[in-house]
Amino acid sequence: MSDTLPSNIGACVFDAYGTLLDFNAAVNQRRDRIGPRADDLSDLWRRKQLEYTWLRSLMGRHADFWQVTTDALDFSMAAVGVTDASLRDDLLGLYRTLAPYPEVEATLQRLKGAGLRTAILSNGEPAMLTDAVDAAGLSPMLDEVFSVESVGIFKPHPSAYQMVVDAFGIDPDQVLFQSANAWDIAGAASFGFTTVWINRGGAQEECLPDMPAHTLPSLDGLPALVGLE
Repeated sequence: MSDTLPSNIGACVFDAYGTLLDFNAAVNQRRDRIGPRADDLSDLWRRKQLEYTWLRSLMGRHADFWQVTTDALDFSMAAVGVTDASLRDDLLGLYRTLAPYPEVEATLQRLKGAGLRTAILSNGEPAMLTDAVDAAGLSPMLDEVFSVESVGIFKPHPSAYQMVVDAFGIDPDQVLFQSANAWDIAGAASFGFTTVWINRGGAQEECLPDMPAHTLPSLDGLPALVGLE
């Protein structure tokens, strides 16, 4: 792990779900209807959502992230014994407007105000990303929102990260990439991005190639890391 960032950072790019947006927020708002297995449902929904992206990429059977998210919820509700169809629809609606983590707005404002380009690079499909970004009020703080639907395969495939360098006209190591997902950090670092793992839950570091250049518990420390404080 490096102690310093390169001096030539040209863009700060963020994963969306789990990094900027709290993917537990939908379930948290309906705990009273879900019952005692709410945490199990939230954890399984997220795990299956990710597993289905990887499996579809490997099988060459791409479907957009909204379909994957719906399929993952259907599996997870059945697995934990929740059968309320109206609750399913409610959770899916809430997922389109997930709350941002508390520090997100101030962090993006600080970076944008300092003249850094800011962007999202997400597995999310364009319409769900538009809904999420608008609901969170993040649009004024972002230069671009990149969806993997432009390349038809999910992260961590290299073509997803390539979109950023093509759009911004910079080298991979000039991109400072933040994600709460260790697998995403490994993919981005392998591509050549300078990476910051936002390890919100204190997870064990993965045994994968290309570990993060830096690790933070939240986005609060990012402005200082890039020399703004």
